[in-house]
Amino acid sequence: MLQLTLVALGGAVGALGRFWVSSILIRNPGHFLPLGTLTVNILGSLLMGVFYVLVLERGLLPTEVRPLVMVGFLGAFTTFSTFSLETLSLIEQGHMLAALIYILLSVICCVAAASAGVALTRVIF
Repeated sequence: MLQLTLVALGGAVGALGRFWVSSILIRNPGHFLPLGTLTVNILGSLLMGVFYVLVLERGLLPTEVRPLVMVGFLGAFTTFSTFSLETLSLIEQGHMLAALIYILLSVICCVAAASAGVALTRVIF
């Protein structure tokens, strides 16, 4: 029951965080990239790398952090389903280049951010 509560609590905070970041970085008129989704996915990937090292590799944080932060918060904060729908929308609107740029930036930057989070945290801890 504790794990479910931690996932729910983390998920609520993560969803609010995603809403906050996205509302700040709302798409500018005439700008085709969904910067809010891109930003939360990159930041979420970086944080996932950091917590992977701190919780699972090094055991520096209690195991309860995993359901709270990694499953709940980051699961709700990152938005792959939103990314998919926004990409489809760009394609349907005929913005093929913007869709391709968005796909490449999302995948490359998020994998790089997760890698950076892991590498930096391994160096620090």
